[in-house]
Parts: sequence; structure tokens; C-alpha cells
Amino acid sequence: MTSRAVVFDCDGVLFDSWHANVAYYNAIRQRLGLAPMDPGWQERAHYLAGSQVIEEMFKHDRALFAEARRIARLIDYDPFYALMEPMPGVYDVLALLRQTWRLGMATNRGSTVPGVVERFGLGAYLDAAVGVLDVARAKPHPDVVLECLKRLGVAPASAVYVGDAENDLLAARAAGVQFVAVGNGTTSQRAVRDLRDLPAVLSDLGL
Repeated sequence: MTSRAVVFDCDGVLFDSWHANVAYYNAIRQRLGLAPMDPGWQERAHYLAGSQVIEEMFKHDRALFAEARRIARLIDYDPFYALMEPMPGVYDVLALLRQTWRLGMATNRGSTVPGVVERFGLGAYLDAAVGVLDVARAKPHPDVVLECLKRLGVAPASAVYVGDAENDLLAARAAGVQFVAVGNGTTSQRAVRDLRDLPAVLSDLGL
């Protein structure tokens, strides 16, 4: 394990998927005869794993929870990919970093990970893509980050995780990797406002 790696979160880092996430969970709620999510739930749904959203949203009613899980398994996610927007400059950044870094994606997404990779051509840039179905625990636990690094063949001391939420920062710390935040959604002191600023920050890390 002598190489180095940059591992990215998916939603909020590689993609602006806010509208896709909101539409997906509202589709589940609509089939249950419920009103759309309120702003507070829209925020939470963007950061939690899908199974966590369903559990937290419906745990007060066991029958409703079971039906929500059934509907979630049946819904075709394909229409929601169209609501995901690649972040500005994402492909240029990935192409540049790929020249000197191993690249991976570690996300709380589940069954949609392969679809995201295929739909947006990420296979040309990423050496590994890990979701919550590949591990025992979702973020903020470090499992997805560590599994991604295992597949990349890179030690945590030689890796950086790029995320946009406090769960990402906590996962990075628990995994023993350095962390760079995108946006202002974390307490991290090392952050970029725009993904296109990431290469310059990475060059200062000394990896």
C-alpha cells in the first residue's frame, strides 16, 4: 500500500442531488397517501442513508414502516437520475486528479451506486465505488471509507475523504484519513467552496 487516494462522497460533492432525493422520498410518501416532506425532513433525507431515512421517518408505526420499505424496494430510481446534476467542473477535476491519485467513491447510497456510476460515466475515473450495502454500518461509521480504501489498495494514512456533511467528517476521523469539506456544512477547518478548488488544497497536504 504505497499509493495515495482521494475518496469522494456522492451527494453534495460529486452531484447536486437535492431535488432527486426529495423527489424520491416524496414519491414513497405519495404512494402511502402522505403529504410531501417538510423542509426539516428534506434536509435530513439528503444526509442519511436510504434505510435510515425510511426507519426514522416511519418508525412510529410498524405497519407503515413495513409498507414504506416494500414501496422503496419496488420504485424504479431511473427517473430520479435525471434530477441529479454533476457539480461544476467535476469531470475535469476527476480527470486531473486521476493522473496522480487513486480515486474512489464512498457513499451512504445503497442499490443506486452502480446506477450512478453507469449513468454518469464515473467508471472512467473511479477505481472503486462503495455504498452502504457493501458494509455493515452507514456513515458516520467509517465502514464505507475503509472498504473503499481496501479495494483501492491504499492505507488510510495516504488517503483523503471529501465530503459535505458532519457525518462525512466523523467517518473520515474514524477511518484515520484526512478530510476536505465541500461547502460549509461541516466544522472542518479545511474546506473548499467549489470542487474545482480541490486540487490546490490536496497539493498542500503532503501526501
